[in-house]
Amino acid sequence: MVIQPKIRGFICTNAHPVGCAEHVKEQIEYVKKAGPVANGPKNVLVIGASTGYGLASRITAAFGSGAKTLGIFFEKEPTESKTASAGWYNTAAFEQAAQAEGLWNKHINGDAFTDELKAQAIDIIRSEMGKIDLVVYSLAAPRRKDPVSGEIFSSVLKPIGQSYTARTLNTSKREIEEVSVEPANDDEIYQTVKVMGGEDWERWLNQLDAAGVLADNCQTVAYTYIGKELTWPIYGKATIGKAKEDLDRAAAAITAQLAGKKGKAYVASLKALVTQASSAIPIMPLYISLLYRVMKEEGTHEGCIEQINGLFRQGLYSDTPVMDEAGRLRMDGKELSAHIQQAVKDLWGQVTTDSIDTLTDYKGYHNEFLRLFGFGYSHVDYDADVSPMVPLQNITG
Repeated sequence: MVIQPKIRGFICTNAHPVGCAEHVKEQIEYVKKAGPVANGPKNVLVIGASTGYGLASRITAAFGSGAKTLGIFFEKEPTESKTASAGWYNTAAFEQAAQAEGLWNKHINGDAFTDELKAQAIDIIRSEMGKIDLVVYSLAAPRRKDPVSGEIFSSVLKPIGQSYTARTLNTSKREIEEVSVEPANDDEIYQTVKVMGGEDWERWLNQLDAAGVLADNCQTVAYTYIGKELTWPIYGKATIGKAKEDLDRAAAAITAQLAGKKGKAYVASLKALVTQASSAIPIMPLYISLLYRVMKEEGTHEGCIEQINGLFRQGLYSDTPVMDEAGRLRMDGKELSAHIQQAVKDLWGQVTTDSIDTLTDYKGYHNEFLRLFGFGYSHVDYDADVSPMVPLQNITG
């Protein structure tokens, strides 16, 4: 079939297998060009491994450290008439490249929140991998079913305490407009923390530890975004922010749990980027479009793979990691520097619908969005007839 992007609101409902393969190939080449990660991991579990920062983590572990990787994700398989989700095609490209270099890799497709899937992962680790020395937790999900009570919790993107009105970039209409969001109630805050907080991360590590499949001196990392004043009302000091604060709680609890084997849990704060998740958050498309313009002009812009490659080399496997007073690993220093934030603020007040192209990097934002789904690559023929039926060989679930 001929596969062209089908965009609905802030999501793309299809994906291009050839373009997704290019997306993965670019990241692999970047990591390999940087050379081996000194003292990097050898057996890695990535929970949320098929897109964004999770995919970049798996690529860096495998092609930067030669690690065995077990990837967990929840992706849609292809049919003869419909494409798979982008994460499926990303994983297929990763699998092919890893096999070409003799790198062990396996995947589980299913609900990472369930204890059944955790047990599946433990069985594979025990029988085929050896003890895990790095666990990456990079899940982004709108809902979670509690494995004990069976209750289903749903997250919301709302401010706390008072309503919030701000400018945003409506990417469907390509217009600057105002968005107003009512404050969350206590139950919505609670449910968002249950979905996006550290409870499941902690449950994963507890079960891995109890099964005896974690190595001495193992590390685990979960990803967050902290931001600054412009994004705090809807991100940092909002329902998502409360959930991310719970990651700090979980990191401390996990570190205490793993004290006997000298294990450590970290929260890593990363740069704002175009992801499937960030596209849904009010004001973030405008903020990221402005940020991209400012940081590209300064030459300090980084994407997913640059951030994660840096995290491995300058954070997780460095003797002198950049950390804050809360013990978080920080890879967002360039974004949050005073002069970058001031430049974004200045443009924020000036931009109008008519000046989107001149004052923002909307073109870069939109192209980055398309690339998440395998579109927007100049050397891919999007008029060509391609099969959506790309298999995964090393998959269960």
